[in-house]
Amino acid sequence: MAARAMLNCGLGELRLVNPRDGWPSEDAAAAASGADKVIGEARVFETTADAVADLNLVFAATARHRDMTSRIVTPAAAAGEIRSLMGGGMDKNGKAGVLFGREAKGLRNDDVVLADAIIMIPVNPAFGSLNLAQAVFAVGHEWFKVGAEPPPSELAMPKDTRPADKADLLGLFEHLEDELQKSGFFHVQEKRAVMSRSLRNMLQRAGLTEQEVRTLRGVITSLTLRREK
Repeated sequence: MAARAMLNCGLGELRLVNPRDGWPSEDAAAAASGADKVIGEARVFETTADAVADLNLVFAATARHRDMTSRIVTPAAAAGEIRSLMGGGMDKNGKAGVLFGREAKGLRNDDVVLADAIIMIPVNPAFGSLNLAQAVFAVGHEWFKVGAEPPPSELAMPKDTRPADKADLLGLFEHLEDELQKSGFFHVQEKRAVMSRSLRNMLQRAGLTEQEVRTLRGVITSLTLRREK
């Protein structure tokens, strides 16, 4: 049903993370009601990090408040940012995606921290229950509506760099966290997961370029070498 909602809105690239019932799925194909292209071309990944590794901009669709500081946007605002990144078309400039959680439990904190911002769909505050396909359609339709509009102004960026993708950022996170562990920063191991998520979330909000990620990794390496002398 999520695939059907996607195709309604002109979206065709579905990525699945560790499907509960395996893949391909005859039940999914039947429920797609003709959205065969989306189902047939769906890509399967073992982890969420693998699924978003090549993306420059990621949103997490969730209605729950988290124990982390995150930018919150509406589906319309997210659609505008995605169109701006892509230059108004599916094959230009950067790549973006939206994370949706499992039908019953939604997204985990470790999934949400991979996102640049959270999408919250405005609904009746007295009854905010949406199923997965409804949420996909609500976000996808905003993307579809702005398709014919001029893209918002884009961030000026030197030609010799690009927006950092998630693989770049994950490499930075792991490099930083490894060195912080060695230096004793995570002296209370029980708090390491929460502290790591806070650091990752802070760096996500910075909107780093690939060159800036390389510069930061060089800074970490330089400080490490000085400490080891």
